[in-house]
Amino acid sequence: MPGAGAGAGGQRERQREEAQWVLLAEESITDALENTNCGPVFTRLRNPKTDEASLYLFNSNASQIYEVKAFDENYHSWFIGQSVQSDGRLLFVTPLDPLFLVLPYFLKATEQQAKYWLVDQIMKDEDFPGCSTLLKCPRTLQSVHHIADEKEIGDQKFYKYSQEKTLLWLKKKVKQTVKALKSNNLNVGGGVQSSTFIRSKQAAEVTEEDYLRYAHGLLSDYLPGALSVELLKILGLPDVSTKAAAIEPPLKKRKLTDKPVEAEEDYTKFNSDSKDKKSSKMTAAQKSLAKVDKSGMKNISAFFAPKNKGPS
Repeated sequence: MPGAGAGAGGQRERQREEAQWVLLAEESITDALENTNCGPVFTRLRNPKTDEASLYLFNSNASQIYEVKAFDENYHSWFIGQSVQSDGRLLFVTPLDPLFLVLPYFLKATEQQAKYWLVDQIMKDEDFPGCSTLLKCPRTLQSVHHIADEKEIGDQKFYKYSQEKTLLWLKKKVKQTVKALKSNNLNVGGGVQSSTFIRSKQAAEVTEEDYLRYAHGLLSDYLPGALSVELLKILGLPDVSTKAAAIEPPLKKRKLTDKPVEAEEDYTKFNSDSKDKKSSKMTAAQKSLAKVDKSGMKNISAFFAPKNKGPS
């Protein structure tokens, strides 16, 4: 039946469109290695902060993992070949330390029973079976000692989560982040502005605490809430939630999402304080009009008032 064929073709076209996105990534991510048949793979893993699904990308041979972010603007589309992709988001990937994704599993294992485990026993998740792929990243097993105590029995290694080691590792991460922020001359004060166009006095008054809070906020995007609070303590920073929330630029909050494919955010919530305020300054024309003597002048509404009819 021609009609049925046309309908099926249209459905395949829609499915093909839904499976397309525009992705910004390094060429090395897509370069397949000669000794492997495994190319880049997108996978859903448990988000270390929200404990929900987020999208990640393993490169060829799963030697490195990348987080997938999205830059989102309303009412944008892409022309891809001869088709139009209605999802106008721009996806981009950035390398991620796999230890952040491994950490929640070590925490969970310790909560169940405070003993030493094989790493294969720790990295099990029925909802996200792809988490075991994290063990293929060379960096994972090389750095797991930063978050756990090790015990070697025979030719096997057993691990038990250590909060003391984890906090020391995270503190070093914060220091490294602060160093990078300073070397790139980024403005991290409470009133963050574009340093490219605006040179304000406030930018010169950024303190070491501002840098520490900003770096802590960046790392907290990859940490469970309780661990983020403990990190504040070891950094010697009081838990000031309002100040910490002000450090991250509002534009970043609105544009970026760590779930570019599965989730849709309500961007209207960021417009709650967007009421226009009337300017208290008067224009030159308004000032001139204010000086005019209005005595004897009728209000404009008087010209539209109903006229009283006289006796007939």
